[in-house]
Amino acid sequence: MRLQPPPVPASSDAAAAPVLPRRWTLHGLNNGTIFRATCYGVQRLPRSVSYAIGHAGTYIAWRTMAETRRAVAGNLAAVFPDESPACLERRALDTLRSYAADVIDFLRALARPPAEAADLFDLNPAFLEMFQRLHAGGRGMLLVTGHYGNWEIGSLLVRRLLQLPLTIVAMAEADPRVNEIRHMLRAQVGASTLEVRQSLDTALQIRRRLAANQIVAMLVDRHYGRDRVPVTMFGRRAWFLRTPLLLAHATGAPLVPCFVERIGPGRFRPSPAPEVYVRRDLPREEALAAAAQQIADAIAERVRRRPELWYHFYRYWDAQRDSYDGLG
Repeated sequence: MRLQPPPVPASSDAAAAPVLPRRWTLHGLNNGTIFRATCYGVQRLPRSVSYAIGHAGTYIAWRTMAETRRAVAGNLAAVFPDESPACLERRALDTLRSYAADVIDFLRALARPPAEAADLFDLNPAFLEMFQRLHAGGRGMLLVTGHYGNWEIGSLLVRRLLQLPLTIVAMAEADPRVNEIRHMLRAQVGASTLEVRQSLDTALQIRRRLAANQIVAMLVDRHYGRDRVPVTMFGRRAWFLRTPLLLAHATGAPLVPCFVERIGPGRFRPSPAPEVYVRRDLPREEALAAAAQQIADAIAERVRRRPELWYHFYRYWDAQRDSYDGLG
């Protein structure tokens, strides 16, 4: 359930990006064998059985994948600085179980008729009004989020319920089998996948979609080489992607932070934050940094409310060091 989104920026000062760190995409929770088996089983088993398998499987993973367990706990230490390592590791189990439930519910939702999409979501009328208003603006939307909640099921919300065109900007998975399945699932929803080719053409294609008043979805909370802008989260420095900010600055398209949170078996609540515009009355770098911080603040607010929905399975803070070596 991982969409890696870092295209090369559409600016003259963009440098060639190095190879994406494999630890972001290749780990015990994201390999072809497990992913294919999960897809097969969830589509054939009752929900309760899938949940039971996921509950047991994530406990086994929590016990045996010590590095992943400690990585999640270490990430959450920024949110809960006064908690002991043991408490944080127990929270890591909640995170693994939430992730499993999100995957199960997304795969089950794909099999439902499009006419039943409304049954999946608890929608606030203000949410619909916001999307209708921004779409009427005619500049497209950059739907941005972090590795939080069920961002994959958000594609069902946009395509089947709102019935708006959607492009998901994604980095190819390290495991080609996982990559193939993800492409297939997005096509089943009716969403286009724009796979990053590490060239200027990626940014140009995104601009064309925005010019056609389409929605482009990207994860922004992991940087990619020089494609980065600094932010502060939980009192710590982090790096977010610069590309979507540059595109918003160039096109005037709004950046819409949006989070889809599980509220029960097969039920979700989308929670958008106010749209963010990259100001043109400020120096560009200052405007990019200000917009990035607004998005980071929106993500941090949701993580504080539902920390179990924050899905980084590697040492996130360790990856925020000052280097352009492609490792973080």
